Amino acid sequence: MAYLVRFNFTLGFELNQFLVQIPFLLTITLFSFLLVGSYKSVIRHTGFTDVVNVFKSVSLIATSSVLFVLLNQSINILPGFTIPISIIVIHALFSFVALSGSRLIFKFSYNNLKCKLSASKNILIYGAGESGIITYNALLSNTNTKFNVVSFIDDDIKKKGKHINGVKIIPFSKVTTDYIQDNFIKEIIVASQTIEAKNLIELVDSLTDLNVEIKKVPAIEKWINGELNSNQIKQFQVEDLLGRAPIQIDNPNLLNEFNGETVLVTGAAGSIGSELVKQLSNFDVKKLILVDQAESALYDVQQELKQNGKKNYTAIVADIRDGLRIDSIFQDHKPTMVFHAAAYKHVPLMEASPYEAIKINVNGSKLLADTASRYNVKKFVFVSTDKAVNPTSVMGATKRMAEMYISCLQKESKTKFITTRFGNVLGSNGSVIPLFKKQIENGKALTLTHKEITRYFMTIPEASQLVLEAGTMGKGGEIFIFDMGESVKIYDLAKNMIKLSGLRFPEDIDIKITGLRPGEKLYEELLANGENTLSTYHKKIMISKTRDLDYKQVKSEIEELCITNRFQNNNIVMKMKRLIPEYKSNNSDYEKFDKRVQTYKKAKNIAGSNNKSKTLGSI
Repeated sequence: MAYLVRFNFTLGFELNQFLVQIPFLLTITLFSFLLVGSYKSVIRHTGFTDVVNVFKSVSLIATSSVLFVLLNQSINILPGFTIPISIIVIHALFSFVALSGSRLIFKFSYNNLKCKLSASKNILIYGAGESGIITYNALLSNTNTKFNVVSFIDDDIKKKGKHINGVKIIPFSKVTTDYIQDNFIKEIIVASQTIEAKNLIELVDSLTDLNVEIKKVPAIEKWINGELNSNQIKQFQVEDLLGRAPIQIDNPNLLNEFNGETVLVTGAAGSIGSELVKQLSNFDVKKLILVDQAESALYDVQQELKQNGKKNYTAIVADIRDGLRIDSIFQDHKPTMVFHAAAYKHVPLMEASPYEAIKINVNGSKLLADTASRYNVKKFVFVSTDKAVNPTSVMGATKRMAEMYISCLQKESKTKFITTRFGNVLGSNGSVIPLFKKQIENGKALTLTHKEITRYFMTIPEASQLVLEAGTMGKGGEIFIFDMGESVKIYDLAKNMIKLSGLRFPEDIDIKITGLRPGEKLYEELLANGENTLSTYHKKIMISKTRDLDYKQVKSEIEELCITNRFQNNNIVMKMKRLIPEYKSNNSDYEKFDKRVQTYKKAKNIAGSNNKSKTLGSI
């Protein structure tokens, strides 16, 4: 080929010389390919490195040939033997193009034929940037499932009408139902890493109507060794639909706060408690004390710590209502910090059992806080809930009472008592999201209490970070809350979960409205009436300023409530309503007591005014 091109596609060269040059060139070529090893590559998986190796081989052939020809001209090793330098250069160019080009042609032909002859998924990739290209390569290298990338979706004007590896880039406006049906699209993978959370929700909403499965490429930091594997491309998670970016806490003091401390965590087997334990185990703590009454779940947490090579922990099965048991734990292990996450949290169950709610959420918290104060623990961090704000349920009221008792104790204790308040935790035991997932898996209708119900959501790691940050930032007496963005409408969330599962609403799975449960709110609040906030170093974290309390009277009434009224639910609820003015029952049998409490307070205020008048008159 080199000679034909050199001599204008004619045989204008000496055939005898050509026949001598061929064995020489074959010898040089054999030596070069053996030395570089370019022949070892699997052709159907040819990549940039393989093309570079071909270039090395060809360069070695050309260089060796030129050097031998020049050397032969000087010392005449083979008399009369020569190869024109122009022929060597042209031959090298042809060799490189032929060897690398044939590999690439074979690779693309193999992949295209494989996609057409074998069952494959037609997909679209949203985002034609670097992440989109990496996603494309990861899909093509998958050996289990065959993917056929039909198009990239990108609205960047600079990319309009262009191709990536032969795949066309189209604007989002062209992705219509007809386009999906005509191209038999099964999946749309969102590869863009720069899309904002709100825009992501709008995108998902618009895509779910196209009746295709939607998946998402994980964040770059979650790629394995910096490389994306197609198995990492998963369906959208609920946290992707929160409408806000995950809250990140970057406080350097957090690294030193727990060094050398003996930390006790109650409710250590629960959703928040177990995550707290997991994160605390990464700090240089002196010892971790894990307390929970659920022995099977506690065993699981213990085994996870053991498998991760953690040694500085002790798991204890104990009930926080048992004052003597708690005292013995403090006496034996001498904790310097306490994170109190143990509680009864299910609203309908606690509405039916106020006595049990008081025993755990109030009396248990009281006993633990009293013990921590008695042993001069440095910090006591209490995990509360947004249901404690203007409570409408027994559970919310008991958590508010625990907040109030801890505030009272702060006035007379050296221990710094700190409270954290946040909304619903995604994936926690008994929350609505796992319930929806289970119902979708079973093909059953999703059950929702009210079409207009809204909730604030946060992830388990976010909640745990807030609790740890409170332990670092708190000076005593604060209630820390998150700016959690906009509340999420559960009905919309349920619809998106159905659609993101590749099912149709309501054809495949419907949503059944069951009515509000006893004590349930339509919407949650993070601040009570009469509260405002103070800012902190982090723009997403605030401190709630609660209303003033008559600390001696409140503490006395809570103590009295904890030791009396056994199984007398009506008396318990009446006393809680008198103690918490903002507690108004909703959709509950206890609504009848709200008017009685108002009448009682009016009578009390009148009596107080009369006594005051008599005193002034006598003066």
